[in-house]
Amino acid sequence: MQAGYKLYGRPGSGSLAVQVALEEVGAPYERIWVGSEPQDLAALRALSPTGKVPVLVLPDGRAMFESGAMLIHLALAHPQAAMAPPPGGSDHAQFLQWIVFLSANVYETVLRIYYSDRYADGADAAAIRERACLALREHLSIICARLDPYVLGARYSLADAYLYMLSSWDPAGTDDLHRDLPRLGAHAKLLGARPAFVRASADHAQ
Repeated sequence: MQAGYKLYGRPGSGSLAVQVALEEVGAPYERIWVGSEPQDLAALRALSPTGKVPVLVLPDGRAMFESGAMLIHLALAHPQAAMAPPPGGSDHAQFLQWIVFLSANVYETVLRIYYSDRYADGADAAAIRERACLALREHLSIICARLDPYVLGARYSLADAYLYMLSSWDPAGTDDLHRDLPRLGAHAKLLGARPAFVRASADHAQ
């Protein structure tokens, strides 16, 4: 029997894009929801020093954290699925650029919105959240301007899965976001119809 992956996550968390990626590449995997009990959190921290989801346990038993890194790894580990351009070329360089942009800028900004108290350190958490909301729209506008219809143009990649997940967390809601950024709305509609998204999203909605 082929060894599979284990994906540790929570409904509605950053594990969604990674689950979509596993569905897209057709790899066998086990999805494991992580609870909030002390023993659950201790088990998670034994796998990842950050103690955060998602965590992806590879077929050889080694664990990795950072969702952006997981998407890059899965695309490279399963080239037959064509979830990223071949490495070494300019198209792959663009793929890496957008994955890192989404991870370092968009994801981090979302955290400042929903966990502003963690970033306050005596400052005004509400002001931090307000600035982060503005920054999120700025970041999404940058990548939205490149959609044609996907992040890499005509070619779908796992960067699209990452964008789909992160943009769905806009605190104003997707209706407002897609009205302001219609290309992003068209992108979400395209991705939402893909079987991998249907399966993963249904699992997260349960």
